[in-house]
Amino acid sequence: MRRTAILTIVALLPFIAIGWVSGQSIGGEAFTRDRWLDDYAYLKRELERSYSHLAWFGSQQGGVDLPLLDRTTRSALERAGDNAQASAAITAFVSAFHDGHFAPAAPSGPSPRSSAEPPIVERAQDARTACAAFGYAPLTRITFSLPFESLSGFRLVSDGLTSSFRAGVIEWDGRRLGVLRIPRFRPAEFPGVCESAWASLRARDIEPTRSAVLGIVNAEWLRTLAARLRELRDQRIIALVVDVGGNGGGNDLGDWAVRLFTSEPVASAPLLLSASPVAIPYFDEQLADLQRARNSAVQFPTLTRTSLDKAIADFSQRKLAAESIPCDMSWVWREQRAWGTSPCTRLISSGFMSGALDYVKPGTIDASAVRALYWPAIADSLRGAWIGSTYVLTDANTGSAAEMFTALMRDRGIAKIVGTRTLGSGCGFMVNDIPIVLPHSRRAFRIPNCVRLRADGTDEVAGVAPDLPTAAQPGESARSVAARTLRTILSDLAAGAPR
Repeated sequence: MRRTAILTIVALLPFIAIGWVSGQSIGGEAFTRDRWLDDYAYLKRELERSYSHLAWFGSQQGGVDLPLLDRTTRSALERAGDNAQASAAITAFVSAFHDGHFAPAAPSGPSPRSSAEPPIVERAQDARTACAAFGYAPLTRITFSLPFESLSGFRLVSDGLTSSFRAGVIEWDGRRLGVLRIPRFRPAEFPGVCESAWASLRARDIEPTRSAVLGIVNAEWLRTLAARLRELRDQRIIALVVDVGGNGGGNDLGDWAVRLFTSEPVASAPLLLSASPVAIPYFDEQLADLQRARNSAVQFPTLTRTSLDKAIADFSQRKLAAESIPCDMSWVWREQRAWGTSPCTRLISSGFMSGALDYVKPGTIDASAVRALYWPAIADSLRGAWIGSTYVLTDANTGSAAEMFTALMRDRGIAKIVGTRTLGSGCGFMVNDIPIVLPHSRRAFRIPNCVRLRADGTDEVAGVAPDLPTAAQPGESARSVAARTLRTILSDLAAGAPR
């Protein structure tokens, strides 16, 4: 089965790369303006070659005037008097893209391993010890992003610690709302889910090793979430608030989990990849999974066989296209073009965030092949755990896979968005690409290689705007914002406005 897409936000590093740039020297070398200009030219060429969001930011809708930014950056480098000023110019250039995934990184390279390196723990005698050893720990804030717990009328249903997914019910103006917290779409932050997966394996007489737990933990995460949704549904709530404020992303669960909030068909977002060598490992992986599924049975039903054959042909063609050089993207530094109209974007259609197919009706594709074609099939048995009115609560730190979840919930008419515009990270990495390193300063940057499209055809990296804005006002407390958010939702419900 495919490696889970890497969608977690890359943490922003300090503005000046620690240890690489200071005053007049770079690793002992004196300031040389021409070297910084060479580094800047190199960075632009790398963006032209493989940055998936470059065409969006080069468009009139992208919100960044790249020709002006280029002139401004060159001017700053030409005025720089030392390495710190030149480095700040490069940092300002990168920051201007407002892309949470395009960010500084530590240069990659072989890390020396001591001969005395202790072995990785692969198994333990009890679930709690095993999951701790496997690295499962709650790193993200578990409490709600707004302090609903502190308001009168709130009752906690699940604390998010002893039971996964913090949840509660609040009585407000005589009406009952449910609140569910999803801190991350990353099972490694849910020790309880790991422990359930461990126990499930042991109950089936399967040794619960690290890899065995990893193989079923996504399904266990979804099962646990569905159980929490059903628990809230049984509390006779009139609407559900799904809190993804501060959720920095995770993996494909941001797509799969949407199926739990509706019984209607959900088509996943179209996926585009950079038409460059960085895309080849992704296509190779998909082809390997599809070929493995195709060879797993002597005779498949017609629909399964034709679906697999078409997917194999499509991904083979995409791989050939990615190996070519389709166009010169340097136009972005000279002009702005309307999004979707330029013949030169260096993007290639790559199926969907759900795989080769955007939707498969449960039971129509042979079970031994469906997961190679449509990854959200893992959630089919859990569809519609909650089907009532839903609101997704976001803030400026909602990003990456959490934006995928938010956008899909909104674009498929499952939920309204309440809160503030999301971070604007969009799709990050469908392959674990290594950072690019500038040749002279040695500054390194991660460059995203994928794009998710919204229902209106725009790039999700623009962020998701709320239907019901509830940004904090000057001097307003978080408790006040929480109360105002509830009032906003109840007013929207009373108005009977469609989702």
